[in-house]
Amino acid sequence: MQEYALALATALWLGLLTSISPCPLATNIAAISYIGHRAGNNRHVFLSGLLYTFGRTLGYVALAMVIVAATLSVPQLARSLQAWMHLALGPLLILVGMVLLGLLSFDFGGLGLSESLRRRVEGMGVCGALVLGVAFALAFCPTSAALYFGSLIPLSVQSGSSLVLPLVYGVGTAVPVLVFAFILAFSARSLGAAFNVLGQVERWARHLTGVIFIGVGLWFSAKYVFGWF
Repeated sequence: MQEYALALATALWLGLLTSISPCPLATNIAAISYIGHRAGNNRHVFLSGLLYTFGRTLGYVALAMVIVAATLSVPQLARSLQAWMHLALGPLLILVGMVLLGLLSFDFGGLGLSESLRRRVEGMGVCGALVLGVAFALAFCPTSAALYFGSLIPLSVQSGSSLVLPLVYGVGTAVPVLVFAFILAFSARSLGAAFNVLGQVERWARHLTGVIFIGVGLWFSAKYVFGWF
């Protein structure tokens, strides 16, 4: 029970860290601003934020559920992964920690707001925020990809959770987006200051998480791979 509670807390933290990372955060604010300002009033701006947040959360949760459920649905594969995941988890955490600290980088590509998608979103009005949320959830940048595929998915497979952990992760990604949607709707002048403060928090949180991941990864590798403890 204690291990599962720790897994829940970890999934929530990973979601929060994903949402406030520079690339997803900039995308979130741009998308909410684009849809919300088209809507015409503060209530619609905040509604756009809610729909965008729901869409983004839905995209993260659905993808995780498909990957984890597909993995766990093959009994032999599921047993093998759950039995041997702890061996791979140490090196994987070290790699994710190095990405978070900027020691490793890679080009994961990205998804922009294409002209075709722009026209469709404009035609859908406020509901277009939901479509953007799903689309941008699947547009991973290096940090979000490392946290999602390198930490959440292995954690969900290890815990045998195809719904709860991805859902908690999705909730974590939603909180900062809703805060910025509220600021944008009711106090746009404070948006720049809030963005700068959150940027400082994000760097501190990302570096701390990276150090912890590397430390835990080294401990896991020493214990389970090399059998030193």
